[in-house]
Amino acid sequence: MTGGMLLALALLQAIPAAPPPAGTPQPPATIFAEPAALFIAACDANGDGRVTQPELTACVARSYATAEGAASGSIGYIAYADWAQAWLGDRNALPSPFEVDRDGDNRITLAELQTRFAQFFTRFDRDKDGILTRSELITIRAAAPGERYGIRKKN
Repeated sequence: MTGGMLLALALLQAIPAAPPPAGTPQPPATIFAEPAALFIAACDANGDGRVTQPELTACVARSYATAEGAASGSIGYIAYADWAQAWLGDRNALPSPFEVDRDGDNRITLAELQTRFAQFFTRFDRDKDGILTRSELITIRAAAPGERYGIRKKN
């Protein structure tokens, strides 16, 4: 009897698993984080899962110092794009150099970058306690794009 059961189990293992049904796409993400939010989360210097304004200010300064030309006091838009690639994940990630360069001189200073990230800090700090938690740094959508009330898919 046990020999027959072992044979049946061996045969079951030899049968390949059925592939997932065709045309069943992965559901779209409803939770995401902006590149600036990912950067801010990485600025948690003491590893407590929270980011304070002083931690962010120091982190922006450390990252800015790695940009080509930063020692001169300002960087150009190409150097900023290189900084964004390294620290935000993409050369075109927001904030763009145009929104950081507040005086329009086509150069970005540490003060300008810190000002822009201070604005992000204020925007993300939903409970206004001066500390950013991971839950404040993610964005949750109730539905995926195109699936919201009143938006219909075209046939």
